[in-house]
Amino acid sequence: MSSVISSSTSPTTTTPTTSASTAGTAANTATSGAAAAVTSTGIGSGLDISAIVSALTTSYGAAQQNQITTQETSLDAQVSAFGTFTSSLDSLQATLSAIDTPSTLAGFAASVADKTVATATASSNAVAGTYSLDVQNLATAATLTSAAVAGSGTVVGTGTLTIATGGATSNITIDSSNDTLAGIAAAINGAADNPGVTASILNTTAGARLVISGTATGTGNGITVTETGGDGGLSSLVYDPANNVTNLTQTQAAQDANFTLNGYAATSSSNVVTGAISGVTLNLVGASAANTPTTLIVSPDTSSASTAITAFVTALSSTISSIQTLTGYNASTQTAGALQGNATLESFQNQLENILDTVTSGANGANSSDPIKSLADLGITANADGSYSTSATTLSTALTANLSGVENLLGGTKGIATQLNTLINAYTKTGGILSTINTGLQTGLTNLSTEQTALNAELATYSATLTTQYNAMDAAVAALKQTQTYLTAEFNPSSSSSSSSSSLSSGTTST
Repeated sequence: MSSVISSSTSPTTTTPTTSASTAGTAANTATSGAAAAVTSTGIGSGLDISAIVSALTTSYGAAQQNQITTQETSLDAQVSAFGTFTSSLDSLQATLSAIDTPSTLAGFAASVADKTVATATASSNAVAGTYSLDVQNLATAATLTSAAVAGSGTVVGTGTLTIATGGATSNITIDSSNDTLAGIAAAINGAADNPGVTASILNTTAGARLVISGTATGTGNGITVTETGGDGGLSSLVYDPANNVTNLTQTQAAQDANFTLNGYAATSSSNVVTGAISGVTLNLVGASAANTPTTLIVSPDTSSASTAITAFVTALSSTISSIQTLTGYNASTQTAGALQGNATLESFQNQLENILDTVTSGANGANSSDPIKSLADLGITANADGSYSTSATTLSTALTANLSGVENLLGGTKGIATQLNTLINAYTKTGGILSTINTGLQTGLTNLSTEQTALNAELATYSATLTTQYNAMDAAVAALKQTQTYLTAEFNPSSSSSSSSSSLSSGTTST
C-alpha cells in the first residue's frame, strides 16, 4: 500500500516545478511576440497599421495640401492663359509691318499686252499711265568666228593673244601645251583676268571653228583680238578692225537695243531697261512686228495692300476672340475663363478699341471728295461678337480711289498700325507688363513649391511618429495576448489533468 500512495502523490509534488517552468516560457514568448510586433506591424493587434497611419496623415495635412494644390492649379492656368494672350499679340503685331509703311501699300503693277515683245514690273516709285512700245531690235553681244580647220586638235600656233572688250583687256599665253584650237579655247575660258568673253568649238561640215562670244550686250562691248610673239600662227585669230585686220569673222555685232515709247526713240545697252519710264523695269524679249506697237499699262497694284490689310483684320479678330475666351464665362459648360475679370486684359481691350475707333479729318489723299476717315471706310466693320470682317469690294474701291488716304489712316506716325504697335510693345517687350506679370506668377509657383516641400517633411515626421506609437501599442497587445494564453492554461488545467489521469491509468501496482 505504501508503494501505491507514493505513486499517487508523485504528480502532486512535481506540479509546482512544472508550473514555474511554464510561466517562464510564457514570459519569454510574450517578449519575443513584442519584438515581432515592432517589425511586422499589426500582428499583435490585428489592425492594418499602415492604412490607419496613411489615412490619419492624409487627414492631418488635407487642409494645407488642398490650399497648395488649388493655388498651384490657379497659377498654372494663369501662366498658360497669359502665354496664349502673348502669342495672339505676337501674331497681330507681325501683320502691322505690312501696313504701317506707306511705301509697302503704294504698289504698282505693269503689264505689256504682247509678251513676246516685252514684260514689265513696277516699283512704288512708278506713276500710273499707258504707253505705246515698239521694239526695233534687241541689244546683242559681239560674236567672232574663226576659219575652219581640220579638227579641234589642230595646232594653230604659239604666242600671246590679247583680247579686249568693254574696256577690259586680257593677255593669254599660248605655248606648245595649249596651241591647238581646243587648247586655245580652254586658255581663254580659264584666264584669271578674262575680260568678259567665252570661247567654244563649233564643229561644222567644213571643219572645226573657234567661236569667241561677249557676255555683255551693247555697242560699247565690241571685241578685238590681237597677237604678238610666238611662231605667228595666232595671226589667223586676229580681229582688229581699226587696223583693217579681220581674220576672224564677226557673225554678230555688239549693238544697243532700239525701241520707241509713245513714238519717241530710245536706246539701251541692255535688254533690261530701267530708266526709260520712272519706276518701271522693261525686259525686252523680241522685236515688234512691223508698224505694230504694243501697249504698256502701269496701274496701282492693290492686291498686295488688300492681302496685307485682310491678314491684319484676321489677326485682330483672333486676338479679340482670345481675350473674350480668357476673360469670359461659358454658360453652356459653366466654365469661367482663367483670366475672368483680369484688369490687365480689360485695360488692353479698352485701349485697343480706342485705337480702332480712330477717325481722321478725311482731308487727305489725291481724291479729297472720297475721304478715308475710319476703318469703316475701308470696309472693315465690327461684328456682333466683337470680331471684325472685311468687305473686299469696299476695300478694293478705297485702295484704288484713294490709296494715300488709306496710307494716312493706317500708316505714318499717327496711323492705326503705328498706335497698335506701340500699345503691343508696352505689353510684350522685355520688362513690359506681361513680362512683369509672368515673373510674379513664377515667383508664386516657386513659393508654393517651397511650401509643398515643407509640408511633405512635416507629414513624413507625423507619419513616423504615428507608426512608432501604433507599433508600441501592437507590441503591448501581443504581450497581453501571450499572458492571457498562459493564465488560461493555469486556471483551466483540464489538459494537464487529462495527462495525469492517463499516467495513472497506465501505471502498475506493486506489492
